[in-house]
Amino acid sequence: MSLAIAEAPRPMSAKVESTSDYAIVRRAVEFISAHWRDQPSLDLIAEEVGLKPLALQRLFTRWAGLSPKGFVQALTLDHARGLLSDAASVLDASYEVGLSGPGRLHDLFVTHDAMTPGAFKARGEGIAISYGFHPSPFGRALLMVTEHGLAGLAFADDGEEAGVLADMRARWPRATYGEDPTATAPYVARIFDPETWRPDRPLRIFMIGSDFEVRVWETLLKLPLGRAATYSDIAAHIGRPAAARAVGSAIGRNPLSFVVPCHRVLGKGGSLCGYHWGLTRKRAIIGWEAGVLGGED
Repeated sequence: MSLAIAEAPRPMSAKVESTSDYAIVRRAVEFISAHWRDQPSLDLIAEEVGLKPLALQRLFTRWAGLSPKGFVQALTLDHARGLLSDAASVLDASYEVGLSGPGRLHDLFVTHDAMTPGAFKARGEGIAISYGFHPSPFGRALLMVTEHGLAGLAFADDGEEAGVLADMRARWPRATYGEDPTATAPYVARIFDPETWRPDRPLRIFMIGSDFEVRVWETLLKLPLGRAATYSDIAAHIGRPAAARAVGSAIGRNPLSFVVPCHRVLGKGGSLCGYHWGLTRKRAIIGWEAGVLGGED
């Protein structure tokens, strides 16, 4: 599958002032999510968010790469079940050919290192982490980087920044932290602009977790754009078929949201299940990715 992105429409990059746009889109997504079975019209959605229909159409399409009507379709249960229809074969193929194999098996072309078990038990001691908040297509994004690469990515709505930072710091309480948006800015530009998703320029990430968690997160990296898996699928592929509940806990502790695509894990029947940063945001990410796929050659 080609990485080439059509000129228009395509999801907005982080260079655009996207936080205020996301606040409007979030309200639209919440309304669509509550009423998708009724197939709400553009006029009705626009009235709900306080915009004229044409203005909403333009904003939503620029943001997601697809129209509000297309987003309604992307959130139906049939779509969710379709994502799951070949989950096992997708994971099998990914394991056979690896990230460098033919076709795009991971849209961000991630290369990664992982903390040793001993260092993990030390709860981050000896690790220096720089962090910064930046606009993103999904609200404020908190990025955390080490000398080894990106270690954390979280999301916050307005006013939630302090709580989100505390949440992430609690994962590695003995690490040393320093606010440095200049260190994190190149990562946010790289992650949220599909035109930079290139195999010759992989995104380096640093996984800080237990052996079991890292195995789960590495499996999630094998899920390509537009495909999903269940907790049971993931458990089977790490050789622990009876550990679906433990897999769910590891996915909930994923510190690298969006990059390690835990949002692509659904319930057996196609239900969205939970998401640490909110189901509305999970729906928004899935719809945004549908727009990326729609813009590919």
